[in-house]
Amino acid sequence: MSRERIYQLLRERPESFFSGQELSRRLGISRAAVWKAIDALRRDGYTVEARPGLGYRLTFAPDVLAEREVRRYLSVPCPDLRCLEEIDSTNSYLKREALSGAPGGTVAVANSQSGGRGRMTRSFQSPPGKGVYLSVLLRPHLPPGDLLGVTGMTAVAVSRAVERTAGVCPGIKWTNDLVLGDRKLCGILTEMALEGETQMTQSLVIGAGVNVSHTAEDFGPEVSKMATSLAQEGHAVSRPALAAAMIEELYRLSDSLGGDLTGWVEEYRSRCVTLGKPVRLLWTDRQVRAQALDVDGQFGLVVRLEDGSTTTLRTGEVSVRGLYGYTE
Repeated sequence: MSRERIYQLLRERPESFFSGQELSRRLGISRAAVWKAIDALRRDGYTVEARPGLGYRLTFAPDVLAEREVRRYLSVPCPDLRCLEEIDSTNSYLKREALSGAPGGTVAVANSQSGGRGRMTRSFQSPPGKGVYLSVLLRPHLPPGDLLGVTGMTAVAVSRAVERTAGVCPGIKWTNDLVLGDRKLCGILTEMALEGETQMTQSLVIGAGVNVSHTAEDFGPEVSKMATSLAQEGHAVSRPALAAAMIEELYRLSDSLGGDLTGWVEEYRSRCVTLGKPVRLLWTDRQVRAQALDVDGQFGLVVRLEDGSTTTLRTGEVSVRGLYGYTE
């Protein structure tokens, strides 16, 4: 499209003007087509300065999750990047696309979700223009047992992406919540499908939603007690830059699947705010107090129970004293 080609040229020389004649010549389109493309960029929220005798110059780009903006920050190939204005859920979307044959490495990023999902069938609030809601489809030909650590690895990957772009290092609450202060910044959901005959992994969809510019009002009175955003904590970040960093880190995760995870586990431990804290295990039939001791080589949480025995948790809910309102 002429709009995308002109955008790329204006981005190449942000301090310089391009005359309409030069744009027309370089792109092989008419002057009228140049004007229409400039007008389309302005309708998308871009500020394009026009000066008689000089031409056009891009002076402002909106904080939008458009493909052109995300790709501007990407340093790795991403052959299939799908930037959506609104979707029910980026995870649900990619699960449907996986059934239709979408290749591994396909990425979906949305400006908003009407049915964002978290673990345990919880909803994830995803208002437009506030966060980064992103999922990646992977196709690791591995048995499910080799992917037990993927949720913990995802927490590390997204934490790295936030640190790279926002300059703040969120902690990890076991298993996979990212936290700033004592409130939740990001939710993560991983979903797997198996081949019926071989029981090997057919598809793996990893999704993460990071709260970027939400206010307390965006969360509502109940959720705002437990959730926060980068903006609320005083950290400004470009949403397309964060999305690009998340893609890069999740691709690095993909390259590590099936290999030695020692480095990932060590980094998880260093970022995990659960370790050393009193915790409450929210088992289905009762609540049990314990002390979080360690994370094992498959990201299981090792805890000491009140009777002095130890056990390792692979799934389930854990409340951590000092987080999300748990203070007793």
